[in-house]
Amino acid sequence: MQSGPIYLIGPSGNPNFGDEFIAAAWLKYLAEVRPDADVWLDCPQPGLAQVLFDGLHPRLRVTNTVWRLVHETAELPLEDAAETIRARVTGLGSPSYDLGLLKLREAESLHLIGGGFINENWSHHAGLVLAMRAVHGMTGARLIATGQGLMPALTSAPAELPLFQDFAHAAARDDAGAVACGITQDLDDAFLGVTAELARSTAEPGLYVCIQSDTADPERFETAVSLARAAVEKAVADGAKAFYVEAIPGADRVAYEQLADLIPEERFLPFLHIWAHGLPLSAHQTWVTSRFHFHLLAASAGARGLAVGMKKGYYDVKHESLASLGSGWSLALDSEDPGIPESRGSLRDELPALVARKRAEADKIYPPLPGQSASGTPGSPAAGSLTARLFNKALAAPRRSRIRPGAL
Repeated sequence: MQSGPIYLIGPSGNPNFGDEFIAAAWLKYLAEVRPDADVWLDCPQPGLAQVLFDGLHPRLRVTNTVWRLVHETAELPLEDAAETIRARVTGLGSPSYDLGLLKLREAESLHLIGGGFINENWSHHAGLVLAMRAVHGMTGARLIATGQGLMPALTSAPAELPLFQDFAHAAARDDAGAVACGITQDLDDAFLGVTAELARSTAEPGLYVCIQSDTADPERFETAVSLARAAVEKAVADGAKAFYVEAIPGADRVAYEQLADLIPEERFLPFLHIWAHGLPLSAHQTWVTSRFHFHLLAASAGARGLAVGMKKGYYDVKHESLASLGSGWSLALDSEDPGIPESRGSLRDELPALVARKRAEADKIYPPLPGQSASGTPGSPAAGSLTARLFNKALAAPRRSRIRPGAL
């Protein structure tokens, strides 16, 4: 195996809280165990990603080489796209790609970080895996995939299946995806960063709501808003405060506008606020949300909640995977309204074991280097380290301008 940069591939930079949280978790982990390594993050929106992750790893570089190649072949039939991607990666010949593709050839490992972005909803994203395999065929770089959400399974896949052939490690975050692709079942990548997030924020007691308008079956949105309205009305009648939390700017504002008569603007928590100051988490709150990672993090804190399914075959699989881990949340996957449960699940009590399990997966992928000391707190930068100070600085808001007087 060659030595070289660690190359991460993920859907960062939109922004989307869950996707950004996963990338940040891996960057913080690598800052702890591989602070001297060059780390490249290949993502759709590298400009915003550079800002979001500023300071999380001292040698981070951000690009969109592979994602741009996949997006630019997205309209082709999948077999034609696959052929184009393989030819471009292996043959070069394009000034707009070659420097980035040569950097890929230097990588020690290519790591497809977690999220639900390689499935039939976005079948062209299979090109990410094909590009990774093409690089591996030339250089022998290790191929890694963690925390993948692979349902609904690809039905229009390229011929060279299984998709994750040649991978040194490949894991799905739910049983269905693992079975469909013939890979290991393990935890969502957010468990790598959950401990640090729980320690980073506090929350007032009350009801917290987030209903998405993106990636949803048309009939589900109005049903989800109705469920949320009923829960907010009950909370207000009981004298509790209601808050609205935004995971994706714009996409999550649509539902808030229909609930703004019940939730005042000062209790709308935009993405920027929760990214800078932490997602408000507490065992003394309740939730109604369609967002998978809000379900994961809030249940990990011991909150009770109702998870609303927005797209059959996709979000139901995601939320059911957390229910199977003991979130204890009710699931509204069709037209039913099961209400918020009276007692919390077991996930908070089992969280240390789950975090240790995720950490063990990460340590197996990135084993300690010779002479490296033991790591710090699982899921967070070593206490008092330069990385920890950089992380806290990076998430402080607002930031002061770094432009020196007279520089312009």
